[in-house]
This record gives sequence, C-alpha cells and structure tokens, in this order.
Amino acid sequence: MARRAATTVIGEDFSFVSPVVKYLLFFFSMLFWGISMVMVGVGVYARLMKHAEAAMGCLAVDPALLLIAAGVLMFLITFCGCIGSLRENICLLQAFSICLTLVFLLQLSAGIVGFIFSDKARGKVSEVIDNAIVHYRDDLDLQNLIDFGQRQFNCCGGISYKDWSQNIYFNCSSENPSRERCSVPYSCCLYSEDEAVVNTMCGYDMQTLDYVEAGEFIHTNGCIDKLVNWLHSNLFLLGGVALGLAIPQLVGILLSQVLINQIRDQIKLQSYNQQHRSDLWY
Repeated sequence: MARRAATTVIGEDFSFVSPVVKYLLFFFSMLFWGISMVMVGVGVYARLMKHAEAAMGCLAVDPALLLIAAGVLMFLITFCGCIGSLRENICLLQAFSICLTLVFLLQLSAGIVGFIFSDKARGKVSEVIDNAIVHYRDDLDLQNLIDFGQRQFNCCGGISYKDWSQNIYFNCSSENPSRERCSVPYSCCLYSEDEAVVNTMCGYDMQTLDYVEAGEFIHTNGCIDKLVNWLHSNLFLLGGVALGLAIPQLVGILLSQVLINQIRDQIKLQSYNQQHRSDLWY
C-alpha cells in the first residue's frame, strides 16, 4: 500500500520553473537597471552643473529633468523585474509586467493621439520652441540644443527668423540696450564648406532686413516646418525607433508572464506533494 501511494508524489528535484526563463529575465532587467542608473547619474550631474536660478526659468524643456524622470521610472520598473525573477516573487513580477504594459500602452496612445491631432501637436511644439527662444540665454544646455537644431535643419526661429525678437537680448524695441538688438544667433547663418572660422557676429541686425535681403546671410525659414518635413521624410526611421522601444518592453512582458505561470505551477506541485506525502505512512 505504501509503494502505490509513493508513485503519486512527483520527485522533489522536478521544477516547472525554467532556469533559462528565470535568468534571462533577470539579466534582461539587470541590463536596463544599469542603464537607468546611468541616466539618473547623468541627469543629476547635468542638473547640478547648471545655475539653479537660470534652470528654474525653463523647467518645461530641461533635458536633465526629463532624463532623471525617465531614469527613475526605469529604475523602479526594472528593480521589480530583477528581484522578482531572482526571488521568484509573483507580486514583483506582476508589478513589473503591469508597469511595462502601461508604459507600452501610453507610448502607443501618445503616438495615435499625436497622429490624429497633429495640428494641436504642432501648436504645442510651437509653444515649446517659443519658450525655448525666450530662455535662450538663460540655460547653456538649452542654448547649445537650439543652436544644434538650427544648424542641423538649416532654419531660424519657430516660424521665421523674426521670432527671435521674443528674446530680451535680440528684441528690436528701441528700449533694448543689448548689443545683440535686432540680431539672431550665429547658428542661423549661412555657412560655406571652406569657412574655417565661424563668425559668431554674422547674425547682427538681421531682423532689420526683409526676407529677401536677410536670406543672403541667414536661414529665414522657421524650424517648425523644417521639423515637420523631416518627420514626413523619415517615417521609416521613426517606425524603426518606435519598434526598437517596443520590442524590449514586449519581451519583458512575455518573459515575466511565462515565469509567473511557471511559478504558479510549481506552487501547485509543491501543494500537491505536501498533500500526498502523508500517504507514504499508510
């Protein structure tokens, strides 16, 4: 009778939890956990290197804060994935899976809403650019970012080069004592390939000229139209970037769900063995 009961108990060495799935999810989460700490570190360093009073004037477009926020969010999510997979903790794995699913759905929703309400999105972009122009001299990182964008897209201002009059240093009002009055940043200027030294004063008094005259020295078209045209001509690239962001999230969701199901099966197995182990004594 004891031998027959013993056959109903599955071997203690058997486990439904696959080490491949478990440690694949662990190292997958660990990789992005490390990336998140680097992001937070770089963001904090960039934030501390700025003048606080200057940075406070343009928080909405501060890349350092965005980097810190994204890093902290990634750190918390991947922490659940690392510890949950290593300790086979269903609660942490479910939190990891749910958070990844929410992030994926938010990204998908943002893309759909941005595509459907492209006019409103364009207005928001214009608002951000105008705010950046106003704070151009207040934040060195922001200044470098604007200069890079204007050189990259061969543009000047948001809608046109006249937008730089919104900045107190480039404003054309007669009350403006700045030596840069009615000027534009040097990144608006036209450059020749054989020009060895950049003339940082090439944008002086450009706002006093009309479009045709100014067009001989600077880019007169705004960056919004150039950005929209670039987006339309690089849809495949944007799709590839979106896919590159989505695949790790989907892989994390899939691995976590597989591991959760395996852990639940293992719990059922242990419960089954516990219930039938007492039969060995009869």
